[in-house]
Formats: sequence, C-alpha cells, structure tokens
Amino acid sequence: MRKPARKAADTTNPKPVTVRCAVYTRKSSEEGLEQSFNSLDAQREACDAYVASQKSEGWIVLPQMYDDGGISGGTMDRPALQRLLADIAAGLVDTVVVYKVDRLTRSLGDFAKIVEVFDAASVSFVSVTQSFNTTTSMGRLTLNMLLSFAQFEREVTGERIRDKIAASKARGMWMGGRPPLGYEVRDRKLEIVEAEAKTVRHIFRRYTELGSVQELRDDLAAAGIRAKRHVSVAGNAAGGGPLGRGALYHLLQNRLYRGEIGHKGMVYPGQHQAIVDEELWDGVQTILAENRVERSVRSGATSPSLLAGLLRDEAGIPLTPTHANKKGRRYRYYVSHDLIAGAGDAEEAEQPQRRRGSARRIPATDLEAIVEDRIVVFLRDAAAIDALVAPRALDVDDRRSLVGRAGALGDAWPSLAPATRISILHRLVQDIVVGAATVDITLRADAVVILARCSLERLGSRDADARVARPDGDSGSELITLGVPATLKRVGMEMRHLVDAPEARRTRKPDRSLLRLLARAHRFRDAILAGDGESIGELAEAQGVGAPYFTRILRLGFLAPDITAAILDGRQPIELSAKRLAITADLPKDWNEQRRALGFG
Repeated sequence: MRKPARKAADTTNPKPVTVRCAVYTRKSSEEGLEQSFNSLDAQREACDAYVASQKSEGWIVLPQMYDDGGISGGTMDRPALQRLLADIAAGLVDTVVVYKVDRLTRSLGDFAKIVEVFDAASVSFVSVTQSFNTTTSMGRLTLNMLLSFAQFEREVTGERIRDKIAASKARGMWMGGRPPLGYEVRDRKLEIVEAEAKTVRHIFRRYTELGSVQELRDDLAAAGIRAKRHVSVAGNAAGGGPLGRGALYHLLQNRLYRGEIGHKGMVYPGQHQAIVDEELWDGVQTILAENRVERSVRSGATSPSLLAGLLRDEAGIPLTPTHANKKGRRYRYYVSHDLIAGAGDAEEAEQPQRRRGSARRIPATDLEAIVEDRIVVFLRDAAAIDALVAPRALDVDDRRSLVGRAGALGDAWPSLAPATRISILHRLVQDIVVGAATVDITLRADAVVILARCSLERLGSRDADARVARPDGDSGSELITLGVPATLKRVGMEMRHLVDAPEARRTRKPDRSLLRLLARAHRFRDAILAGDGESIGELAEAQGVGAPYFTRILRLGFLAPDITAAILDGRQPIELSAKRLAITADLPKDWNEQRRALGFG
C-alpha cells in the first residue's frame, strides 16, 4: 500500500528574520568635523544605503549612533566603539556595518579582541566597500591581509609624521601645542608676550634667591602669580590656577626660554626669541642640579643604604640596594641589577657565556663596613694625604692643615650622622667595583682636598655640597684607587665578604644573633653552676628548651676568652654565623682546637 505523499512546506512567502544592524563610523582627525556634512555623515549615509538594499533580508538600522570623531584606529579606547561592544555583549546587535574594515580597527591585535566579542555573541560584520565572507577561512585570510596593510599604513604614516616633526624641530620650528607662559603663537611662530615674559624672568630670579621650588611655589602664590590661561577654538578655558611644583620644575627647565627647541635629547636653536639670558639660566640649572644630588643622597631611614648609586661589579653591572623583612627585622642587601631586572637562574643556565659579575647579592652592612673602614684608614694616613695635597696646597701651613683636617675627619667618621656620611661618600667616591677577590674604591683627588678644607661643622651642609658637587661624567679630576682584599664566599644562603685586610674590619658592628646566642649559653652555664643537683632535663625544662638543645648551647659558655671577646667586638671571621656556631656538634674543649675549628687562626 502506497504511503500518502507528505504535504510540502509553503515557501512562497517566507517571513524574513529581523537583522538588527549597528552602523559604526570613525575619523582619525578632528579636521572638518565642524562641517554640517562631514566624513562621519558620508560613512553613515553609505552604510544606511547598504542596509536599505538588504531590506528584503530583514535588515534594519538601529537608531543608536556609534560615531568616533578625531580618534585613531590604533587604539581600543574609543567611546563609541566601547558602547558598541557593550551593546553586542548585551545581545542588542546582530550585524555591525562599517564603510571599510580599517574604520573598525587598524591593529591586528585589536581586531582579534573585537572578533572574540563578535563570535561570543554570534554577531557578523559587513564592510560596504569590501566584499568578503568572514564565515569561511578564505574570507578570514582576506580580512587579515587587509588589516595587515591597514596596520602597515598606520605605522608608516606615524613614521612620516615623526620624521617631519624631528626635521622641523631641527630647524628650530615650533610644532604646535599650548604655548608656554611668556609666549603666544602668531603665524605658527612663538612671539614674546612682554607682560608674561617679565613674570617668567621674575620666577627664574626668585628661584636663584630662594633655592627651593617649594618655597618658590608659596612665594608666587602669595604674590598672586598664576599659570597661563588658555582658551581653545571651541571656547573651552584651561589653566589660570596657582603654579604647582611640577609646573614650576617644568618651567625652570624649559629650554624654550633660552630660545631653543628640544627633541629626543637633542637641543636646536629656535626660530623664536629667548626670554631668559644665559647667566640667569645657568644659575638656575646649577641650583636644580645641586638639589637633585642632595635629594638623591638624603635619607631619613634608620639604616640608609650608604653606597646607593656607587656600586658595580667587575662586569660593570650596577648593584642596587634592596631589603627583606623577616620576623620584624629588616635585612639590607646590594643586589646585581640584572637579577632585579628579571635575569634569573634559568636564563643564565641557557646562556652560560653571558657576561656577569661575581657579586650577585651581598649583605649591605658587610660591604659598607669594608668601604667606610678603608676610607677612614686612608684619611688617617698622614703620608698618603700629604702626597695628595702637596701639589694643591697654598703653602706649607696650608699643607699641614689639610693633613690634620683629613685625619680629624677620619677620627670623627663613626660619629657622623648617616645623612652626612652619605653626602660625603657621594662626593668623594667616583665608583666602587666589587670583584671576586677585591673591592676597589675610586676616589676623586680634588674632592678629598675640598672636603679637607671644610670644617667638621660644615660637612654635609649645602655650602659644602655645592663646592664638592658630584660631576655627571668625566670631570678630569685625578682619581685614586684604594683596593681592599676581600673574597666573596657563599655562607649559608647568601654571598658574604671574607675580609683579608685586618684594617678593613675595625668598625664592623657586633653580630646581634651571635651576641644573643652567647648570652643564652652563659645563662645556661650559670644555671648549671647554681644548680642543686638538678638533672640536665630539669634545668632545660626550667629554661623552656629541650635537653639536647640545652646541652649543645651550654658548651658555648666555655669558649676561649679571646673568641668570646672577638665576638663581642664584632671581630670574628665573617663566615662564623650564629646558626653555624649553634649547630657545631663536635666543638672541641681545648681552646687552641676551638680557634682552629672556628676560623680564628
């Protein structure tokens, strides 16, 4: 029996599915946007016409306007684009219509992000002047190629603009922007506004008198001097408020006031007139430079890093101060800059030939003691100082005075405030090279003499700082290198310096951990001597420790007297740590054997 034929579906007039179309337009520059019919309007008109041609497919244009005027296609930070993406994520858009693909983006990376949003919401997009189907692999390849060319065009255009700016500034041309206080733009050139120029000169002169931007700011505010007021073509006003510290720093260093144009570290003669003369400019720059040095070495920390900015290893890599906190105690280190910058052990293992120094992570206190002690020894060395000052002294009396003052500085060094010691070190020391077997300290000979001429009361003062200002580069001064035999050796988890020169240990501070360990050992010993027949276990329990620990630490109460004295003075071998001493299980009873076992000779 034949089955009855199934009724065919009615396909004569299928109802089209509504496709909600969002039209996105963009223009890179603001030029022409003020016109009644601009580029954005032209793009929208073309897109609306395309959507209208697809009316039979159910396409309709959403009333929302997604227009970005004056914004580059190389960024995603576009208000209209962000609104469009938000509406897509909310399911309000089915298709995005653009005039050209590069209106949507000129970056392949940004395009990938946009496509992710489109795919997640099952949204397609159409370029009315470029025909391709993004649902196929060939269509996506075509689109990627178009975007690659768009990105290339944007980058080439950027390079052309940068080259044009560089060439124009090399000719001293003003390249636009808001003119600084003292100038206005006429025919694309800077012209002096004399009333404002007087204010600029007043600001420069007051800074030379006050020597502080903070005080200058307060002084100008009291005098009612305010920033330049700007009014844009659209009538928007900006500026006119009190001059802040940042604005004053910028003003005092703005080379436009010297009639010059700066670009990428280069300075060119400008096509405009200078407001500030050379003498006033140089005076201001000198004070600014001195204040920068003063700020760089000033420290209110309890334990400041005395050698910050002076250290490098034998490979020339700077050593940077850092610190760690453990159980409420702060540990300071000088660490190789490439470690901080991220050059880790894995990278070094892959590049065994990579040039790097021996100094990787050194306790700051050890290194600072080595440097300070060696400088103190040098300052106290009358013969060395006499040979240095002889060609620079005015006469015999001056020569004798300089030698005496250098020695007095060496004697007073331990009692100087940390800020004063930092100030002196940064003017005296050219650099410090930390090697595997030596620490080489390079001093500026002229700075030694100038510091010797300063009284102890004036050391670290602004006047002394100005006289011994640290040069930015090679000053031509005679250099003196002081070497300290000091071997880098791993002690526990860190690198420590084993100082071979006895004079380099003179001011090393006692190790607090060792002092606490000795104090505990003597407390245990006193408990034994004062005991009334208690067992070791009972005595240990009274001290709040276990019997094995009590017995091990107790032996340290019977160290050789000279070993105990050395630890109390901080003269013990640097590799002798509290941990090593505490875990030494076979500590000899004989004092000579103790000295050999603990590295005392």
